[in-house]
Amino acid sequence: MSETRRIAGAPIGAAQEAGPANQGTEGADLTQALIDRDTWTDAEVAASGIPMEDVDLVSVGGGLGSFALADTLRIAGLGTGQIRVLGDNSSPTATYEYLAANSQIPEHERLRSDAGSVMDNIWGFPSYALREAWTDKSLKAVWQVVTEPILAEYYTPRAGQVYASVRREAARIGWEDMLRLGFVRMIRKREGGGYFVVHTPQGGSGGAKRHIYRTNFAHIAVGYPGVAFLPDLQEYRERTGDYSRVVNAYEPHDHVYAETRTRPCTIVVRGSGIVASRVLQRLLDDYESGAQIRVIHLFRNYVDGPQGDDPKFKRPGRNGFAYQAFNFPKSAWGGQLRYALEELEGDARSELLDKMGGTNTAPRKSWSDQLERARKAGAYDQAVGKVVSVEAMDDGSAIRTRVATSAGDEHVIDAQFIIDATGLLARIEEHRLMADLLDHSGVGKNPKGRLDVERHFEVRGAASGPGRLYASGSMTLGGYYAGVDSFLGLQYAAQRIADNLAEQGLGKKLGTGRSVQQWVRWARNKTP
Repeated sequence: MSETRRIAGAPIGAAQEAGPANQGTEGADLTQALIDRDTWTDAEVAASGIPMEDVDLVSVGGGLGSFALADTLRIAGLGTGQIRVLGDNSSPTATYEYLAANSQIPEHERLRSDAGSVMDNIWGFPSYALREAWTDKSLKAVWQVVTEPILAEYYTPRAGQVYASVRREAARIGWEDMLRLGFVRMIRKREGGGYFVVHTPQGGSGGAKRHIYRTNFAHIAVGYPGVAFLPDLQEYRERTGDYSRVVNAYEPHDHVYAETRTRPCTIVVRGSGIVASRVLQRLLDDYESGAQIRVIHLFRNYVDGPQGDDPKFKRPGRNGFAYQAFNFPKSAWGGQLRYALEELEGDARSELLDKMGGTNTAPRKSWSDQLERARKAGAYDQAVGKVVSVEAMDDGSAIRTRVATSAGDEHVIDAQFIIDATGLLARIEEHRLMADLLDHSGVGKNPKGRLDVERHFEVRGAASGPGRLYASGSMTLGGYYAGVDSFLGLQYAAQRIADNLAEQGLGKKLGTGRSVQQWVRWARNKTP
């Protein structure tokens, strides 16, 4: 078992403007008999005394996945009174900003996304590169896009640019009017069709302990349920209670960098993906600014050549890293690989995802040059092997890691800090709402262990009469679309869901005329 911590952006609940179906009783709550049932009737919910309200669609999550769907539906013609977003943060970027900041991507640094994956603009124009060129009064970003990846590295937007643009669009579409703060406890099927979404309002809104939303359509975009530690680091933390010297890259850990600026420190970094690259850059930036730092980069599997057996998916590999511009090849988002994946089922689909993805980092020359400078100066070194044990030294001065090499030798690494940069956890059972859905809704898991969804992101097994349950984001990896946890992937899922909702009678498909009209309104920052 891996250690899991709740993170900002877990799902929550919403309210409804149009008027309650019943006023309920202050402090009313669910009975155990009701909790144990898979399907509820209107009469049972009314008898519980919990306030119940009707809404056309409820999106659980409140982050970028909910934002993408709400944005698409508002542009397609739905009003704010028809949509309720259930989140625990007022801003749709809050969770993303939290994780990015912890993993050492401040607002001025660049994300791993391309110019056209514009979260606040479903048309992709103007791109992030064009906006940056306009703001900086320089054609450098545009030239980079025109010449990528032959003469230049892929363009990626600054984090702060993305956050600001999403906040602008959230204000334009009436995000605050759709959002209700709190925590979702469960979703139950409704007898006769549709769903009941149960949430705990933040601060006990209106004096109610619970609130129930009755809806025909529900959407889940709850992101990752927590962070995971490597087993040996988890065991060390549980045994010693030391949560300050062994940290995860997605946790707040600024104290590590603060201490390295006050005294000589050795830091062990584990992981070889994009987050490990960011942590290494932060440490070596501090080193180049005068901090007395020595970084030991510990690999379990060392990459020293091209990765992948299939010639179509071979990635360059050297210095311990597999290099790929994005999580998946660009054609997985909208080209031939997207179509190929949609034709596959089960294990065959999972195998193609493995070939396209895997642990990799972006091939940025600035990172490579920095690592080489630090290596020559003795500030950066690499070690390869299997960890045998992690122990605190008796005098408390360091943490000792014993590593067994492939040659059968064993060596010791003493460090003041260990940073686990091996990634986020996405086991759906670790999420309370997901675990409840698995127990009570009939949903299943795909070969990757995530929610099993259709090509239009409807959750299989969850239909309730005419009601439909949809999901998007990281919880759907392993389905018919690869880049589900990317800006473009969230927008793609939103458009597929919106089109399917139109087929079910909620809203209309976005046609050419309305699309042009709505782009003009977007450009003028007018409400949809």
